Amino acid sequence: MSSPSQSHSTTATRVSALLRWGALGSVVGVACGLASALFLWLLDRATALRGAHETLVYALPLAGLGVGWLYDRFGKPIKGGNNLVIDTLHDEGPEIPLRMAPMVLAGTVLTHLFGGSAGREGTAVQMGASLADWISHRLGATKALRRQLLSAGVAGGFGSVFGTPVAGAVFGLEVVVLGNVEYEALVPALVASVVGDMTTRAVGIEHAHYPAAPVLALSPLLLAKWVVFAAAVALTATTFIEATHFIKRRAEARVPQLGYRMLLGGLAVVAMWKVAGTSDYLGLGTPMILRAFDDPHYPVYAFALKLAFTAVTLGAGFLGGEVTPLFFVGAALGNVLARILGIPLELGAAVGMAAVFGAASNTPLALSIMAVELCGSSVLPHAAIVCGLAYVMVGHRSIYPAQRMRRVKGGAVLATAIALREWAAAKPAPSLRRREPPPKEP
Repeated sequence: MSSPSQSHSTTATRVSALLRWGALGSVVGVACGLASALFLWLLDRATALRGAHETLVYALPLAGLGVGWLYDRFGKPIKGGNNLVIDTLHDEGPEIPLRMAPMVLAGTVLTHLFGGSAGREGTAVQMGASLADWISHRLGATKALRRQLLSAGVAGGFGSVFGTPVAGAVFGLEVVVLGNVEYEALVPALVASVVGDMTTRAVGIEHAHYPAAPVLALSPLLLAKWVVFAAAVALTATTFIEATHFIKRRAEARVPQLGYRMLLGGLAVVAMWKVAGTSDYLGLGTPMILRAFDDPHYPVYAFALKLAFTAVTLGAGFLGGEVTPLFFVGAALGNVLARILGIPLELGAAVGMAAVFGAASNTPLALSIMAVELCGSSVLPHAAIVCGLAYVMVGHRSIYPAQRMRRVKGGAVLATAIALREWAAAKPAPSLRRREPPPKEP
């Protein structure tokens, strides 16, 4: 039994840690919120300008050539993007260069200005991580505290750019290790995400509003439908992951210079745009996401086209993220599946929107929460079921190949943590060790 003095010391230590995490998380949150606010403001202006002058899309190849040259010249230390952030969290590598923030911001805005199909989360996460790492190094943080602040930067960037603070915090903890939540950084990540969201809103940024999902009780028949739904989600997420990585590998092997790869990718996007005959699949595609919630005549092929546009854009090296394009893919797929399976459109679109990205990024918990923050609490049981099933069905692959895995999704524990990119390349498979049962108490 602990003495009163020991109890008092433990309480004081906890209070001190909470105060430190709260203060540092707030600093990171404000930095992330202001960066996201600037980014979203510029993104809105770029999207509006492209909408008013669609001929700008023809300049996408030249924009890619220019941005690629700049990244080849000045951005080699940050070319890993989100994977660099994850690697740094695990390997305690050198400081993430602060120039990652302005370079990825400018590159992403240019991608959207000229019509590339990309998202926002990659930019927000990279800005947040680079700002958080700069802060940690200026403060001389310990290795453990630095890791916590990096997680806070990821959470603050994600939560503030989407207006989903709880999902942002969980994403920052869940994305690092497949199937594991890094609770050591819970408080700073939660503080950074909440403060980041508050900061972004305080300066006048408004986020898209999604229709509320209807209340629908679970039943054996509905559960069977969700299993079919999850299988379609997993297949779609797998297709996106494999297509994007395949394009990137082949392009890097055949065209070493990033600028020329982006030039060719830009030409491909322009050609696809002309063949499609619509600008619906350029940029974020938010209007098409919202339309999926209530249009019974939504194009059945829309999810496949957006997937192709995004895989080419990101595979060629254009900057941005995957979340919003995969929201488009998921909502469009959900609309089609809802019509086939007899599920309300709003519910099908909401579940699909969350589940495709949740499966592609191995973050089912964060995306289940995000579905609630965006579409209301009635979506929770359905989104959680589909996100969980699709997460298992998608296997050991991810849009973030730097994600570490300590446990195979089937349950076996790895002898050492391994990056998914190494797992995919390992032949024979890395060694496993069985989970030993806990010793029986005497």
